[in-house]
Amino acid sequence: MKWMLRHLPLTFLAIATLCPAADTGHDWPQFGFDVASSSASPDPTGITAANATSLVRHQVTLNGTVDASAIYLHGVTVKGAKHNVFFVTTLFGKTIAIDADQAAVLWEFTPAQYATWDGTRQITNSTPVADPDRLHIYAAAPDGAIRKLAIEDGHEVWSTPITLLPAREKMASPLKVFRSHVIAVTAGYIGDRPPYQGHVAILNAADGKLLHVWNSLCSDRAVLLQPDNCPATQSAIWGRAGAVIDPTTGNIFVATGNGPWDGKTNWADALIELDPDATKMLGNYTPSNNEALRARDLDMGSASPALLGGGYIAQGGKDRLIRVININAIAGTEPHENDDPPSVPTASGGMQLPATAVWHHNTDTWLFAADAGGTAAWTFKDGKLSPVWKNATGGTSPVVAGGLLYVYDPRGGLHIYDAETGTEAAKLEAGGGHWNSPIVVDGRIALPEGGSRGQAAANSVLNIWTLPAK
Repeated sequence: MKWMLRHLPLTFLAIATLCPAADTGHDWPQFGFDVASSSASPDPTGITAANATSLVRHQVTLNGTVDASAIYLHGVTVKGAKHNVFFVTTLFGKTIAIDADQAAVLWEFTPAQYATWDGTRQITNSTPVADPDRLHIYAAAPDGAIRKLAIEDGHEVWSTPITLLPAREKMASPLKVFRSHVIAVTAGYIGDRPPYQGHVAILNAADGKLLHVWNSLCSDRAVLLQPDNCPATQSAIWGRAGAVIDPTTGNIFVATGNGPWDGKTNWADALIELDPDATKMLGNYTPSNNEALRARDLDMGSASPALLGGGYIAQGGKDRLIRVININAIAGTEPHENDDPPSVPTASGGMQLPATAVWHHNTDTWLFAADAGGTAAWTFKDGKLSPVWKNATGGTSPVVAGGLLYVYDPRGGLHIYDAETGTEAAKLEAGGGHWNSPIVVDGRIALPEGGSRGQAAANSVLNIWTLPAK
């Protein structure tokens, strides 16, 4: 491992350390910042529209490609000393801890079976999650197992498989931790290669015991399914935010992809609300044109649900719509498929694949979304989304911090906008990628480069931007 210095000014070459953060003492413990995956942090960052162009990029070479997001914890103990740390997981399941101040790798955890996946199509795009105890993180690997790792040195505490079909069922989405449970979801690999079933798995965070499974196909069977246990297949849960959790009730929201739907035990192309233990369905919705969506491979659940507040959800899909769904209107186990809710076109009229961001600012609620051809902002009021601004620059999952919107263009470049006006404050140099998305915390921006398409076996970098030294 080496710290790549080519982007540092000469004043940085004399000391192998980054500029101290403008604000300290904050965390970004999971994809999307919080359990609802709002992707909006209320914490000060020290980065403003006025100083964004002065940010300095540092790069850490990673032993593997990260096609996901980083997480961050401040002031945690690693090898007996306090560190501010970024954590990432590579495509083939290697989890890496990186010192945010020294731009240096602190430890790597490599699963024992790593060599059997390295260079194959069996990958994970999952983002790890930190335990609230700030002593452990949880990470996924291509063998279909969730692992609890010690922050101190990266050693494995426990490992639990959440699929019996790791070569078919992929963990593409980030993990969540809530009320001592680890929540994970499964999808399929590119090309919808059956057999696989999307499901929600609930693990005990303390010992890794698999507590409950909710299957989106054959939902009457609360077990990990063998290939011949369920005649239905597909219905991936693959949205970039994974399971989204209401922090007040603990209820779990997921959206499913293409597959069979019968409103009884098969729930493909649907929005689903589960209780906190994933033992029962509390609500459901599928569009009235469910069969047409399936026939055209237009997953309604290509994006994760976004909790807007006030009992409403924004649900983006491959059919280039963002629907506004009233949670009360879809309550119950009976199927809800007849009444199509109001919707708006996606940012550029493209498929909604990245996660969205929900920002509660003053008295307003904002929704931000990007697709392959653009980025857009809406305000939400009285059950409706109203457009405010949009542009023709595409991106991955946006995040909001300090009143600024950060959007990574996977063709290269990190764009920083004024969140309310859409005015671009800066475009930071960055290489290409795929699902990668930034986090902004403690005066730092972190963004992995590289993707799974043609780059799976290569090393990658973690970009870290800081304000220049004074």
